[in-house]
Formats: sequence, structure tokens, C-alpha cells
Amino acid sequence: MTKNRYRRDELLEIAIDLFAEKGYVGTSIRDIAKAIDRSVSNVYHYFENKEELWLAILEYSVQGLPEKLRTVAHGEGEPLERFENLLRLHLEESTKHQRETKIFFIDEERLSPQGKVINKKIQKEILDIYVEQFRLLQSHNLVRTKNLKILAFNVLATINWFLRWYDPKGDMSKEDIYDEIIDFVLYGMCPK
Repeated sequence: MTKNRYRRDELLEIAIDLFAEKGYVGTSIRDIAKAIDRSVSNVYHYFENKEELWLAILEYSVQGLPEKLRTVAHGEGEPLERFENLLRLHLEESTKHQRETKIFFIDEERLSPQGKVINKKIQKEILDIYVEQFRLLQSHNLVRTKNLKILAFNVLATINWFLRWYDPKGDMSKEDIYDEIIDFVLYGMCPK
């Protein structure tokens, strides 16, 4: 990795930590520069403004998620098995980028119009993947509800809420938590 790339990545990591801790509005370029013990102009060397830094974090962490989900959704196996794989991958990817994903949902209203367009596009792509999978499951009589979009919102809300409380140092392994969440999504809380 080149020295410039290392510094840019270092800036991204520090910015992610600060945005996750203080929020987008509560974090200044000066805060980021201070955290890495560099000048403000050094940050501006890599990023024109805070919004550009925010968008770089989005690209670094979340932008590739829809394509990864699509690959699994259209992969091998029975529809229910593919859906379970989709959920597991989404949970795994969200866990890898927990801080970043969290800040996009908490502070999305603070984005510029361009940032909002990019953020909404990614969210819509993910929603569409889930709705498509629910249609497939419905065609196999595996989904009870008729409103697939609300079902998709409920499943995505479960994943997003998980990002708020998940603690890697907690009592359960992340794999056990994934299993619990997948079981809940597939079968609910009450036995048949």
C-alpha cells in the first residue's frame, strides 16, 4: 500500500470512529485532523470537504453491498435456502461495517442532496432485492403476507436494529446471534 493510500485509509478509519461517536454534524474536519495529529490542510489534501469524506466512507463500506446480496440471492439452491444465505450475508457484511452502516442511518438527513441520492439509491437496491426474494418465496407458498414491501421493511428493520445493539464482546458469538435472527425472520416468535 502506498504511503498516500495509507494516510487516506487512516483518515477514513478515524472519521468513521468520530462520526459513529459524535455524529456527522458533531464532527468537524478539525476534529479529524486533531485525532490523527495532522493539520486541517492535510485532511483537505485527501478530501475536498466533510461531505466528500462521508461519501468516501459510504463507498468504502456499503456501496458494494447490493451486488453481494444480489449474487447470493441469484445463486444456487432452493429459494428458502438462498433467502437464508442472503440474510446471513447481510448480517455478516453489516457486522463488518457496523460503525459505518450505523452512521448512515442515524445521520442520513444531514447529507447533501447528492449524498442523499447515493444513500437512497443503495437503500432502494437492497429493498428491491428483498422484495424480489419475497415474491419468489411467495410463489412457492412460503410467505403468508400479501404486502411484500412491508415484510421487507420489517426484515431490514430487524437487521438495522441489530447494528445498534450488537456488541462483539457480548456473551453470544456473532454466528449464534445470526442464527437467532434468521430463525426469528423465518419462523417468528410463536410455534406453529
